[in-house]
Amino acid sequence: MKLYHSSYISVGRPDTEHSRDFLDFGRGFYLTSMEDQAVRYAQRFLRRNKEAWINTYELEFDPAEWKILEFDAYDKIWLDFVSKCRAGKDDTDFDMVVGGIANDKVIQTLDRYFEGELSENETLGLLKYEKPNNQYCIRSQMMLNDCLKHIESRKL
Repeated sequence: MKLYHSSYISVGRPDTEHSRDFLDFGRGFYLTSMEDQAVRYAQRFLRRNKEAWINTYELEFDPAEWKILEFDAYDKIWLDFVSKCRAGKDDTDFDMVVGGIANDKVIQTLDRYFEGELSENETLGLLKYEKPNNQYCIRSQMMLNDCLKHIESRKL
């Protein structure tokens, strides 16, 4: 499957070491299967007067060999997992997590939930109308090394 990663540099050899903490699915190398989503995300680098790159990869793996968590919707399970990851309390050992991105509208809803302004049910009610984008977070360096092949990097 073809996946994309936006950055301010060409990323020929991805790693988990350069990931930030407290992201949706924890530390890892984040990708999307939606090229237009990667291009939109790369625009933030251009707005900061940096270079913008779209890095393209091929992901090939046997699901039986890896520990994978996949979310099909913005639901309670997704909300609980993202909440733990963003709070730095994730203790799972998944090699890869796949699911919807907490985009700007989702982040605003999550912030209101974390502050206690919204109940769990209110939060889930607001999130169910969001069209999920997608993200693949490869959290193990071994899976990156074994399953992700760099195809090209192109500057926008």
